[in-house]
Amino acid sequence: MNPTLIATADPDFADLAQAEIVAAAPQARFAMLVDGVWLVETAVSFFALAARWQTKPPIFVRHINPVQASLHLRGQQSDIYALSDLLQAELLDLIDPDLPFSVQSRVLGQQPYKAFDLNQPLARTITAKTHAPLNVRQPVQILSVVVGPEQGYLGLSLAAHNLSDWAGGRRRFARDEAQISRAEFKLLEAIETFAIKLPPRGVALDLGAAPGGWTRILRLHEQYVTAVDPARLHPSLQADANVRHLRLTAEEYLTADPDQFDLIVNDMRLDARDSARLMVAYARHLYRHGSALITLKLPQENRQTVLDHSFDILRRAYTITAARQLFHNRSEITLYLQPKSYDKIGNM
Repeated sequence: MNPTLIATADPDFADLAQAEIVAAAPQARFAMLVDGVWLVETAVSFFALAARWQTKPPIFVRHINPVQASLHLRGQQSDIYALSDLLQAELLDLIDPDLPFSVQSRVLGQQPYKAFDLNQPLARTITAKTHAPLNVRQPVQILSVVVGPEQGYLGLSLAAHNLSDWAGGRRRFARDEAQISRAEFKLLEAIETFAIKLPPRGVALDLGAAPGGWTRILRLHEQYVTAVDPARLHPSLQADANVRHLRLTAEEYLTADPDQFDLIVNDMRLDARDSARLMVAYARHLYRHGSALITLKLPQENRQTVLDHSFDILRRAYTITAARQLFHNRSEITLYLQPKSYDKIGNM
């Protein structure tokens, strides 16, 4: 097999991720490195596939990177020097000295070295030979290094081509001492991935807010939050004058003449189709410039059918601007929505 690229997805959504690749590159062939990471051979180039996904990214494929060089590894420290030699022989001339770069390594399986042990010497080689500036947080070009059980793979691409700026799409956030729940990471990743610009001192509605993780993140972004949930919020939020907690269900609040909002978020544990119907009902309570964010929980069976039905429901009132299975999602995806005009909603 002569792999064109390496693709990564959540193992639980492997079938849907592979279907996305086949839809974009018919007759693609897969060889699994570990669960959720595949070598992929395609008739189209990595860069042609990446270009197709620039305007409409896949939902379930989190990360791709090209394979332009490979070698057999010994499972020893000497692998590091061998990879450095391969870099200099095959890829160094492709690096633009004027663009910031990063080395992103993944070591799959047991090896006597970690990703950090690869990143540093390879980055030093690039800097010494090309004088390209190293910028780990905001690279424009990325050298991807994937070490499998027996083979090492190298590929150079623009960060924008890889679907994620993070190795394997694994976006991690530092834990905050004030953190209320793990769910906060989902909202942080969504805001970053979808480049959501929250209005200064905007008004947000958090449906199913308790214990308040998403409300806390919205407050950190200087939003005034209406948190709707019959359960109690975390004590740190109860003392916040800019959080209005309504101890109602989301359905009950609909009958209580809701306000208008710049943003509505929904991370409720509902069937995806029920959650979509709820968001459609709330579309009238978004300002024309507003937006919405929702997670859709997907079952183990008939996931594509459920997803298609949920999308059809949401499109009655929204344009689906983006949809991704994010690293911090579990059995769900996150959607970023823009409301359609009131006239269109009214004529559903």
